[in-house]
Amino acid sequence: MSTEASPEALLEPLRAPLTGYCYRMLGAATEVDDAVQETMIRAHGNLHRYDPGRASLSTWVHAIATNVCLDLLRGARRRALPWDLGPAATGGALGTPLPPDRWVEPLADSRMAQAADPADLAVRRESVRLAFVAALQWLPPRQRAALVLRDVLGFTAEETAQVLDTSLAAANSALQRARATLVEHRPAPTDAPDPDDAAQRDLLRGYVDAFEAHDIERLVGLLADDVRSGMPPFLWWLDGPQSIGAAMTAGADACAEDRLVPGAPANGCLTLGQYRPDADGVLRPFALLVLELRGNRVAECVTFLAFFGTGARFAEFGLPQVLESSSG
Repeated sequence: MSTEASPEALLEPLRAPLTGYCYRMLGAATEVDDAVQETMIRAHGNLHRYDPGRASLSTWVHAIATNVCLDLLRGARRRALPWDLGPAATGGALGTPLPPDRWVEPLADSRMAQAADPADLAVRRESVRLAFVAALQWLPPRQRAALVLRDVLGFTAEETAQVLDTSLAAANSALQRARATLVEHRPAPTDAPDPDDAAQRDLLRGYVDAFEAHDIERLVGLLADDVRSGMPPFLWWLDGPQSIGAAMTAGADACAEDRLVPGAPANGCLTLGQYRPDADGVLRPFALLVLELRGNRVAECVTFLAFFGTGARFAEFGLPQVLESSSG
């Protein structure tokens, strides 16, 4: 390939789109960096072989990323959310945590490329929701790639076939099978986070205030009738406002000094960092909450406990690693 631009200048603009693609493929934020970095290394090392007459640079690099992801997914178990793995709890102990490779992990929106067109933005936001990423896990990897390339990233049928290194007919067949399977698992729509929406700001502020004041009745009033709340890496999850209210009442002492701090959007949703004081009274990450909204109510809350790995990633969500004190 003959060009005056450096390999870094050519490839670096693709890092954010590749991050979004690999995340949808893998469902694991902890694997995305490795997948993207391996893709960039392979692309850099083989850039002299790239032929612009056969494919765009984006198509060529996405083909490399697809092979990297397919290698990582070989033999991998399906990642999921708590409600995908068993019935709701009726109270009691959390049980034994499952290994990290069983769970879909959150990823900050800032790490992924954002669409400029409002219609495309809505599709991109929908396609990184935790529930949608979990739904993608039902698809065989090559079908998953076909669907993400065509229906999310807007690749043409021909480009998708090039990425998958297969015939046009085979790529279209994989897409149709993926769409049919996804119909059975596609999550219900929710409201996109909007920093200019006063009702959303009031809802989030009310949720934080009610939690920190331990006002369970007020907090339950902010939940949708079909709300569900889970806490990876535990299978334990709750269904409905009353179940959540009862669990919060029972655990009020444990949360007595906890604080909630709004974070940057993740998975097209609002986030809250939950902090708990250590033995010295210093508030440290306890969990990252990812909130889905519907009709000015909280429709879903996934609480990713800090020891699950999210604690070390708080900066990614615009959250401080330490708050000054439990009284500050």
